[in-house]
Amino acid sequence: MDITPHIDQEVHGNVLEVHLHGKLSHEDYERSVPEIDRLIARYGKIRVLTVMHNFHGWDAGAALDSIQWNAHHIRQIERLAVAGDETIQSSSGVFDLSLTRKLHWQKWLTNFRRLFTSAQVRYFTLDQLEAARTWINES
Repeated sequence: MDITPHIDQEVHGNVLEVHLHGKLSHEDYERSVPEIDRLIARYGKIRVLTVMHNFHGWDAGAALDSIQWNAHHIRQIERLAVAGDETIQSSSGVFDLSLTRKLHWQKWLTNFRRLFTSAQVRYFTLDQLEAARTWINES
């Protein structure tokens, strides 16, 4: 089954909940970044919960967008929670991170981000989504 790539965003005060689906493109970032920038302008620091549903990575343009955005805004993220899939379906592409076996690339990538931020960062599986929401909203 093909997944239509897209980003859904929900805002709750200074908390942004982002749902990623499919394989993201540069155009997906262009549509989503303005809302994130508005939140940062309003609150200074925000909290982000990223939920990866059948997420298959980024195309080259979106990968570059993600790296550039993170480089410019990493200090404005106070807390980051990532809830991801345990198993990823097969697909293909240069920046496609989906494979046919059980992988924890989403967890690895989340932990890798800790090296570049002072934000509190935690990984959750999708069945722990409510725990992720609780943690992202704790004072």
